[in-house]
Amino acid sequence: MAHPRDILLGAQAAAGFLPVCDHYSGVEVRMRKSLQLQAEMTAEFGACVFDASLDCEDGAPVGGERDHAQMVVALANEAQQAARKAALPAAPRIAVRVHPVDHAAFEQDVATIVGGAGAALCHLMIPKVETVADVERAVAAVDAAARGAGRAAPLPLQVLLESPAAVHRAFDIAAHPRVQSVSLGLMDFVSAHGGAIPDSAMGSAGQFSHPLVVRAKLEIASACHAHGKVPSHCVVTEFSDAAAMQAAARRAAREFGYTRMWSIHPGQIRPILEALAPDAADVERAAAIIEAAQAAQWAPVSYEKQLHDRASYRYFWQLLERAHQTGRALPPAMQPYFAASTATKPQGVPA
Repeated sequence: MAHPRDILLGAQAAAGFLPVCDHYSGVEVRMRKSLQLQAEMTAEFGACVFDASLDCEDGAPVGGERDHAQMVVALANEAQQAARKAALPAAPRIAVRVHPVDHAAFEQDVATIVGGAGAALCHLMIPKVETVADVERAVAAVDAAARGAGRAAPLPLQVLLESPAAVHRAFDIAAHPRVQSVSLGLMDFVSAHGGAIPDSAMGSAGQFSHPLVVRAKLEIASACHAHGKVPSHCVVTEFSDAAAMQAAARRAAREFGYTRMWSIHPGQIRPILEALAPDAADVERAAAIIEAAQAAQWAPVSYEKQLHDRASYRYFWQLLERAHQTGRALPPAMQPYFAASTATKPQGVPA
């Protein structure tokens, strides 16, 4: 039987769905804790519910960039091997943020990390992207390192826009076929305005009210949705305030169209999952509508006195995908469609 994803999403199905949380850490002890937490939560939820992004840009000490990159390589490969031995229900998702393309350590970062752990990575984050030319430069470096390491599948890139000029080019950048997700670098964006935006706009509440920041958020979300990419919402720096974190995540998802969000502290991961997860009643309704659609061979149906067709079927299927990615329990009839997405080992990961 054809998979609903293939029927409803067509070519978009190949892109898959990203976890709704992207968790960053840059110090070795925190990286190890993040990878361990990812494994524990994968076992708990039956899905990899957040990406573990190992940070070279802010994590590497000045002059120690090479050693930091080599440490990241070792951690990524070790985590993939450990997951395979533990027979986790889903493969780890490990990413790395490298230095910007104009930084002296960029080429070295890519050669070391992609060359040494390319098969273990789900994507590479490129910060401070200003133009499509920056993306092309990153692609050239990544592909050269991947070829040398024997990785056949293209490594997806996620990008961070941190200036007004970069946000102005968001649609062109999001259109690039290798860009998977776009994020706003909030603090750098505010700082780039030379004091014209108050520092309150960096906070969990202020970032949703200042017009220039709101415009930047909407521009990135619109660019992503226009090109089938994932808009990833920026950090909330009040990492000890779970209520502020959850409120910001809910606003980002429900008012600004973001389907993914950054975490900078382990305590932020579960509030993000909770805020971006669909309600249980919505999951049940979505499953019932998809079942009715299947029974009608995807022709229009009436459900609870409301007409549904392929357009609404796509919506409800994507809601089920998001439920799976946030660890929500799925109705029994839907569970088989997600079992095939829980491979424990990406191709090429060393034993």
